[in-house]
Amino acid sequence: MNHTKLTKLSRLLQVSLGVSALALSLAVQAQQTGADPTTASIEKAGPLAVANVKVSSPSGYGSGTVYYPTTGSAYGLVSVTPGFTEGQSAINWLGPLLASHGFVVVTIGTKTILDVPTNRAKQMMAALAQVTALSATKTSPFAGKVDASRLAVMGHSMGGGGSLDAARDNPNLKASIPLAPWETTKDYSKTTVPTLIVSCESDAIAPVKDHANRFYDSFTPTLTKALLEMKGASHFCTNSSANTATKTLIGKYSISWLKRFVDGDTRYSPFLCGAPHQADLTGSLISTYKENCPY
Repeated sequence: MNHTKLTKLSRLLQVSLGVSALALSLAVQAQQTGADPTTASIEKAGPLAVANVKVSSPSGYGSGTVYYPTTGSAYGLVSVTPGFTEGQSAINWLGPLLASHGFVVVTIGTKTILDVPTNRAKQMMAALAQVTALSATKTSPFAGKVDASRLAVMGHSMGGGGSLDAARDNPNLKASIPLAPWETTKDYSKTTVPTLIVSCESDAIAPVKDHANRFYDSFTPTLTKALLEMKGASHFCTNSSANTATKTLIGKYSISWLKRFVDGDTRYSPFLCGAPHQADLTGSLISTYKENCPY
């Protein structure tokens, strides 16, 4: 190949790389919306007004309520699932909170309150699929609100186990947040979805040594992960019945995790890494916090 051709190829490569870098930069900027986050801003409801609507004909799951920002479009979608014998009321506090920070959230009820984690995983994925499809219709109250490429799962107890299963089996998900998770399966070494486990130190139903800690320890060293353990808390520390201080803290970390990995907004990394959680540890709400930053 002569010098002239090499020069042309070099210039084309430089242009291509420049365009790719610009596209990547614009994609990141497009998801970094709103004012820069602060500790105060993620310890309360967000700036967006929120509406909700029940899913009239759930497909593949028992029931659903969709919470969505009334303005804007193309938000990440999060499915939140309750635990064994629980209904939506156990976890529906997360719907308006997360939606106010720029997510569409579907809280679901399972087909039966006795469904095991593997079934709950299938149902939360069915809810994500249906709400995404509904968003694509012009007649939906939340038409255009969902970005189908940015999906995440959360769940309590067996819903938390279902979140682990869903993340393991659906690598296209952007994030998973199991809450006090319970599951007989202990090996999640195949998981590639960024996962934050929230556990409760005095959990007698899903003891952390047999559940949350074992799940976390089974993750590969390269998985983007964190484990937040609430000090002296029971199995229901993540539910609607939890006290205000506990829900504020869990909300803060959940918002930050979803913003960082569903939206790709790196401005939230400092709230997951380094100094901020040390203040929470000394404030006695957290007994353990593990992560493998930087991310």
